Amino acid sequence: MNHSENINHDAVLRARVALLGSEALPVRQRVAAYRVLAQVSPLAYLPRLATALVDFSTQEFAHEPAIALALRAEAVAAARLMCTMEPERSALLVRTLNHYRQQLARMDRHAEVRAIEEEIALLFGHR
Repeated sequence: MNHSENINHDAVLRARVALLGSEALPVRQRVAAYRVLAQVSPLAYLPRLATALVDFSTQEFAHEPAIALALRAEAVAAARLMCTMEPERSALLVRTLNHYRQQLARMDRHAEVRAIEEEIALLFGHR
């Protein structure tokens, strides 16, 4: 089975059409489109997905910490994947890690905060 057999081409087309529309999409719809398009064009859409996920967690789920944390964890995963493809994109990873760290701190998950801070420090050491 090749890679193209795993892709829903209709979903890709719908996502592209939505993003190309004349109206600005709500963050929820941008996230959905970027999730689809990141599968077919990761270099172009992973950074957008990571940024949109952080925005989504802030705008829509500020009062639902568990959901906000999950969205920020997904943003970090997208940024980490981006960094494996383009190591110079570490600034994106640092930004998403900082947002993730802030959410962890709000939830009093201090051991995890320290682990994220160590990861950030390592990224600054390897620039």
